[in-house]
Amino acid sequence: MKKGKVVLVGTGFVGMSMAYTMLNRGGVNELVLIDIDKDKTVGEQMDLSHGLPFAPQKMVIKAGDYDDCKDAQVVVITAGIAQKPGQTRLELAETNTKIMKNITKSIMASGFNGIIIVASNPVDLMTYVVSKVSGLPKNQVFGSGTVLDTARLRYILSDYIKVSSKNIHAYIMGEHGDSSFVPWNHAYVGCKKISDVMRDNNLPMEDLVKMHEDVVNAAYEIIQKKKATYYGIGIALSKIVKSVIDNDNSILTVSTYLKEGQYDQDDIYIGVPAVINEKGVRELLTLDLNEEEQEKLNNSCRIIKEMRKESIDKIIEED
Repeated sequence: MKKGKVVLVGTGFVGMSMAYTMLNRGGVNELVLIDIDKDKTVGEQMDLSHGLPFAPQKMVIKAGDYDDCKDAQVVVITAGIAQKPGQTRLELAETNTKIMKNITKSIMASGFNGIIIVASNPVDLMTYVVSKVSGLPKNQVFGSGTVLDTARLRYILSDYIKVSSKNIHAYIMGEHGDSSFVPWNHAYVGCKKISDVMRDNNLPMEDLVKMHEDVVNAAYEIIQKKKATYYGIGIALSKIVKSVIDNDNSILTVSTYLKEGQYDQDDIYIGVPAVINEKGVRELLTLDLNEEEQEKLNNSCRIIKEMRKESIDKIIEED
């Protein structure tokens, strides 16, 4: 395995936003681009490479194929179709399940045994698909989960209370979607509870509810205004990859596997705080949720499991 070698599957807006961030940030030694559109990968490789004289470190960038996954430390999957007008979430999930299945088989055929990070939507379901098809240990497969949602929350809170977003410690948990939630009892500004900050500054507590609504609606609003979201998730993915390569044990709300009893769930990928390092998911951070929060997590898991039962599992099992 080559430390610092990253393979990106899918050179759309999200994937290339991640690649561009990596070029500017450094920390990646080799970046391989894979896409069904071969010409695009060559064009993207050329365009990125022309920026190398101004990058913080040397990086090998190439347009490649699935054989390049063999000795990669990390593979990031951003491929898949976007939701079309009038298309249901289940229809999107079914189409992308077939795409994920084929991609994962191609990755594993190379002899790959590193970390797979999934960003394709619906991300919790697609991470489950990749995990099932790859057969890799559960800690080696995880999704971007609610990392971007959490970043959006930290940004909105920071703007509201005028404290650096780096000192806001609050998490969005559950599905990367409308059923996500914030465990506000575990939200802090520095080492002070957000509820105490709100009270001490005479700020209405209902504003917290509005901030979560703003997070949930953010993607819809961006898509309405500019057709797609990609910079935020691109930077988020770059951070996740760097946490693996640097072995830095960052706490991120990735879509990770819950086994029996964790958060009263089992056999599901969902967004929860986890420690990320070179082994992938080192461990979960289990938060004490109140009754309302636990029901919200249960609801998120129900939605995902119903979709799995309806058709996703059948597609995975088909030859």
